[in-house]
Amino acid sequence: MKVYEIQKSFSGIDAIRPAERPKPRPGPREALIRMQAVSLNFRDLMIAKGIYNPNIPLPRIPLSDGVGEVVEVGPEVTRVKRGDRVAGIFMQGWIDGEPTIEKTGTALGGEIDGVLAEYVTLHEDGLVHVPEHLTDEQAATLPCAAVTAWNALAVSGSVKPGDTVLTLGTGGVSLFALQFARLMGARVIITSSSDAKLLRAEGMGAAVGINYKKTPEWHQQVLERTHGRGVDHVIELGGAGTLPQSLQAVRMGGHISLIGVLTGAGAFNPIPLLMKHARVQGIFVGSRAMFESMNKAIALHKMLPVVDRVFAFDQVHDALRYMESGEHFGKIVIRIG
Repeated sequence: MKVYEIQKSFSGIDAIRPAERPKPRPGPREALIRMQAVSLNFRDLMIAKGIYNPNIPLPRIPLSDGVGEVVEVGPEVTRVKRGDRVAGIFMQGWIDGEPTIEKTGTALGGEIDGVLAEYVTLHEDGLVHVPEHLTDEQAATLPCAAVTAWNALAVSGSVKPGDTVLTLGTGGVSLFALQFARLMGARVIITSSSDAKLLRAEGMGAAVGINYKKTPEWHQQVLERTHGRGVDHVIELGGAGTLPQSLQAVRMGGHISLIGVLTGAGAFNPIPLLMKHARVQGIFVGSRAMFESMNKAIALHKMLPVVDRVFAFDQVHDALRYMESGEHFGKIVIRIG
């Protein structure tokens, strides 16, 4: 079967090469899945470049997010059956409860082989059924970006109707946060460097769009649009480069979900955090229980993930370079089936 591997070194996108591997067979409590579509996350670029974890054993099949059809099950499997459409959870060992070192050491496309392959075998406990109304391309976007946004808002953030949520950028996590916040009855402020993207986000229900290139001190506009109070929740995706302004934009006692590091590492001044009596919570995707709870909400509201572009299986490098460009609005998908 055809797969893609990071083969010899973490030298960037070109380090991911096509290869052939034997078609796997499911063992006890495992399912064989014919992959239909996979989606990209910024983590995939970081892994290819050796930024995320340069100690990952090679060769490694990359990517964590995808959907496929169960075509064979091993002995003792009860949670899935042939013909089911399923997605693997991001961390195969995080079923419920709090994360642990052992659970976070089971992430697809990192610590263990990922889903950029025609077939994969996964333990039945690491699988969820995806909402029926979604296409394969839409369902493939859920395991990392969607679960991360759901954890940040519904679990760690406990967002309530009437709250105000600030989300940074218009990538996958940010747009899922916009959609989930609106489902929860919250008001959303969103940032972008593109007026065209802001218009699209406003069309999805964002109340305020702020161009951070035209307004470098964007936290001031956030405060103006919240009558000086600040927002209840921040979906913080920039890291060190944006966290100081997020601390200025959040209300006293507010909540910041620290998810991304798109601006890289840097120094952090804790004084604004103390003065705001705010809570900064690191969000590392989520558990199977969160994934299943999120899927119920998606199915109930017939919510549709935002898919920017779909690439063919032989266009993996093009898809990754498109993500690297930052031009996308929403998720980038690769069709396998």
